[in-house]
Amino acid sequence: MNYHDRRSAGRELAGELRERSRAGLLEKPVVLALPRGGLPVADEVARELRAPLDVVVVRKIGAPFNPEFAVGAVAGEDDPWYDRQTLEMLDLTPERLSARVEEERREIRRREHLYREGRPPADLAGRTAVVVDDGLATGSTARVALRAVRRRDPARLLLAVPVGSPQAVAALGREADEVVCMWQPPYFQAVGQFYDDFAQTRDDEVVTILRESLTTR
Repeated sequence: MNYHDRRSAGRELAGELRERSRAGLLEKPVVLALPRGGLPVADEVARELRAPLDVVVVRKIGAPFNPEFAVGAVAGEDDPWYDRQTLEMLDLTPERLSARVEEERREIRRREHLYREGRPPADLAGRTAVVVDDGLATGSTARVALRAVRRRDPARLLLAVPVGSPQAVAALGREADEVVCMWQPPYFQAVGQFYDDFAQTRDDEVVTILRESLTTR
């Protein structure tokens, strides 16, 4: 049942959300993608809902011995979130990770400047914020994204993904008003295993998608 690519996954997810929109459950939606991989998925959703498209940039905080091993995540200037159990297991403290957090904040600022090209973040007050990614493994970046979006005072907050681990979906149900996940395989190792084509989305592709959304929605 693998998705062919992120676009095809996005179209299936968009169909599911269309039904919610028709039922009046997605009033005045704004679609917020987790870049970079979430952008092609979110673009299909935004097209179907005829909604504005924006990004919420989150960066994972990697362990000192392996930057790819996430021990937490951060969005903008918000306080970082840490998996406390993982920190204890690795004998790490937030203080020891402060330099890495600042590196990730610099990268967040770079990406926000590049992607938005001077545009302000979408106004979410009184609207339904639909946060979209290409999948949930641990859910750490999605958790931080949801908390960052919640602080922007949307009327309703929804997380939508094509595929996710059952554990992550259950955990994030406490962060969003609703989690829409099309597929929850019981044996979950990585998001990429559920896509035939999981090529990395480049920065220039993100910029192009966001530019085009301004002229079509």
